Amino acid sequence: MKLPSFEYLRARSMEEAWALHSEAGGDALYLSGGHSVVPSMALRLQAPSRLIDISQIAELRGVSVAEGALRIGAMTRHAEVLADPLIAHHAPLLSQAAPHVAHPAIRNRGTIGGNLALADPASEFPAAVLALRAEIEANGPDGRRLIAADDFFLDLYETALAPGELLTAIHVPLPPESRLFGFDEIARRRGDYAMVGVAAQADVAGGVIAGASVTLFSVGFTPVRARAAEQALDGAPLSPESIARAQAALAQDLDPPDDPGFPPERRLQLARVLLGRVLSRMEPVK
Repeated sequence: MKLPSFEYLRARSMEEAWALHSEAGGDALYLSGGHSVVPSMALRLQAPSRLIDISQIAELRGVSVAEGALRIGAMTRHAEVLADPLIAHHAPLLSQAAPHVAHPAIRNRGTIGGNLALADPASEFPAAVLALRAEIEANGPDGRRLIAADDFFLDLYETALAPGELLTAIHVPLPPESRLFGFDEIARRRGDYAMVGVAAQADVAGGVIAGASVTLFSVGFTPVRARAAEQALDGAPLSPESIARAQAALAQDLDPPDDPGFPPERRLQLARVLLGRVLSRMEPVK
């Protein structure tokens, strides 16, 4: 399907991007890597009159550690997420998720900021960011703000970004050495959208779990924090018994949409199987 007609403009600064967005009366979209926006336009899910290319804005690039957090610029490409040593050490869930994102050609162009702004419920990075309890940095004409990942994903392809705001970075709290991480998904073929996926982290103190974070994706209209499963894990050793309790608790956390080709009961069962697999293979920070 052909794209609808639009005006293409390139911004060299955030201020210029905001001005171009305002000139369009809000009928504009920001373009970074293009692998989220362009397919959505081809499918007529979005039809802006103006695309504003933000790929050359220097402030949106770079990975650094400061003030107790890992800061990942929004223009960091998927392939860079996979290869960056700071991300691998401080946010390994993102490194573990990256190989599952589409295919190499897409990972070489797509950006983590564009991926999060699209908020596809079957995508890997939103779930990983949610499990990491990260904060999303947004910048707009009214200033900068940080949005907790728990508050960022509102509904299907809907986020807490205000009109005209730019997603500029992701802030991930630095993990203790005792933290365990795990990520996996089930897909028909590598690179396909996941039928179900799990991102999890847990702190261990005195041999028991203290603060589990479990997120599932491709199970609803947003990535889902499995809070009942988290409660089943907290305060217990990571054992077959606690994992079984967490698997059973998913019935309280998930309400998969009805799909004639993939009934909710089957998706819930796959989620239980995958959660058990991820929890039994969790590894510490390296």
